[in-house]
Amino acid sequence: MVRAGLTPERLTQAGAELADEVGFEEVTVSEVARRFDVKVASLYSHVKNSRDLKARIALLSLEELADRAADALAGRAGKDALIALADVYRDYAREHPGRYAAAQFRLTPAEAAASAGIRHSQMTRALLRGYDLPEPDQTHAVRLLGSVFHGYVDLELAGGFSHSAPDSQESWSRILDALDTLLRNWSAEPPEGAREK
Repeated sequence: MVRAGLTPERLTQAGAELADEVGFEEVTVSEVARRFDVKVASLYSHVKNSRDLKARIALLSLEELADRAADALAGRAGKDALIALADVYRDYAREHPGRYAAAQFRLTPAEAAASAGIRHSQMTRALLRGYDLPEPDQTHAVRLLGSVFHGYVDLELAGGFSHSAPDSQESWSRILDALDTLLRNWSAEPPEGAREK
């Protein structure tokens, strides 16, 4: 690759592509420098270190996911919106496993505040308004959806559902049906024994 024209954006994009190829954990400034056939030192005027590069990839991934989610959710509500959002995360993870992992990278409070992570939260809460959940139940539901979406996708990417019937798509559909039923019948009262002591 040509040496001229290195920018933080180009390095971030190259790092994101590398993450999809070899895994997010394997992304370093050294590996990206090899892609551009330059010395590692020449990249440090654009990124501080590998942690900075990974944070930039995380921010890029969150932005891409948020854009996809916004497009998928447009004009949808209730179960249709729930399925659309869930499928965005699952499809993105399948197409871009390294970037998907990057989207879960721990950001600093300042990075998180400036990230598209806020858009993800806002879209999830907008989806949940269709189920008429008050606080703090809405926050509980946000955490539930995140846990189910990411947990299922992580297990699926790791091959956890590859060796048994039924097909994982069938399970995914049934899980989303169950989530919709749960959200439509959410009780305002916590279950017995769940109250703080």
